[in-house]
Amino acid sequence: MRYSQLFAHTNKSAKQQDSVNATLLTKAGFIYQTMAGVYTFLPLGLRVLNKIENIIRGEMDKLGSELLMTTLSPKENWQTTGRLDSVDVLMKAVPANDAAQARHNGEYIINPTHEDLITPIAQRFKPSYKDFPFAVYQIQTKFRNEPRAKSGLLRGREFRMKDLYSFHTSEADLKPFYEKVKESYKAIFNKLGLGKDTVVAVASGGDFTKEYSHEFQTICETGEDTIYIDEENNMVYNKEVAPADTSSMKEVKACEVGNLFPLGTRFPDAFDYKFVDAEGNRQPIYMASYGLGSSRVMGVLVEKFHDDKGIIWPETVAPFKVHLISIRVSGDKIYKTLQAHNIEVLYDDREDVSPGQKFGDADLIGIPWRVVVSAKTGEQIEVKHRTQEESHLTDFASFLKEL
Repeated sequence: MRYSQLFAHTNKSAKQQDSVNATLLTKAGFIYQTMAGVYTFLPLGLRVLNKIENIIRGEMDKLGSELLMTTLSPKENWQTTGRLDSVDVLMKAVPANDAAQARHNGEYIINPTHEDLITPIAQRFKPSYKDFPFAVYQIQTKFRNEPRAKSGLLRGREFRMKDLYSFHTSEADLKPFYEKVKESYKAIFNKLGLGKDTVVAVASGGDFTKEYSHEFQTICETGEDTIYIDEENNMVYNKEVAPADTSSMKEVKACEVGNLFPLGTRFPDAFDYKFVDAEGNRQPIYMASYGLGSSRVMGVLVEKFHDDKGIIWPETVAPFKVHLISIRVSGDKIYKTLQAHNIEVLYDDREDVSPGQKFGDADLIGIPWRVVVSAKTGEQIEVKHRTQEESHLTDFASFLKEL
């Protein structure tokens, strides 16, 4: 892509916000704040988000089938599960005051999660023991009436999330699948570049279950959660469910990026969803849900990977692999060659800005490789990785091999 054709450019004069990710993503032209806790993903930001979600999708496809459920649901579903009044972040679509219209349209829930929808859908299509176990997932925009929207993409009212749901004929059948999802999450965070700093913590079940749950927490100085690491027993606990004695444990700040909830029979029971066994008897169904915040991950990546010049994207999720800069000469030939080799490249072809501004924009945007062509470089190119301080001259063929 040519920078001159990019829809949104950098804005270094944008005000400082309440978090590193909100500030840098705004200044670099990745997101635009529509209102508190609500962001538009601009072209650069959408490229990153898509790459994050494709990594997630690649692992989830090994576990279940992808579908896409509705954003709206009838309030009756939430009444059935008893969550209409117990979930305080529910957003509701209330009809106009006109009584006739109210009777026609009713009241709707703008879903923050989909246990209350997927259960009756599964009930329609999976009645027999022969259908089990099975799992489905989606990647979708969610909505929560968050009273304290802050920290950019880390705590919003509108956000992207992957939610997976699995159904089983017994708790014994659920447990190995639950562990399999844990391993899939570990693979995802490794591919995202967060593996070494992301741990699995024991947590409370929240509104979902009275039992334990598990959280994937990325250790981060700006995280809102506190976790305790028990190095002796190789265990991690969220502060809310930590053992009584934490004096010997390591206390760190972290950001929750994923969660796993064993739901038992709660949601199937609410809808009277049972499976029919081989003898024709109706039996209880066990369920679990597994969330992973793709837009929050994007914010965490920026919180973790940046310096005083801007963002430093891991190569797996960077919007482009190469940031090509031309200085008073044409870079078209190299641009076209990179494209011919299927290398994603952002070409700063602007003629009305200084080299210093181009370099500053490149650092702010954070694409892994910066390539400069100029009269000074001659037949060679100047190459610098975003994590390195110094650049070096090399021939283009050697650089292609390095990629």
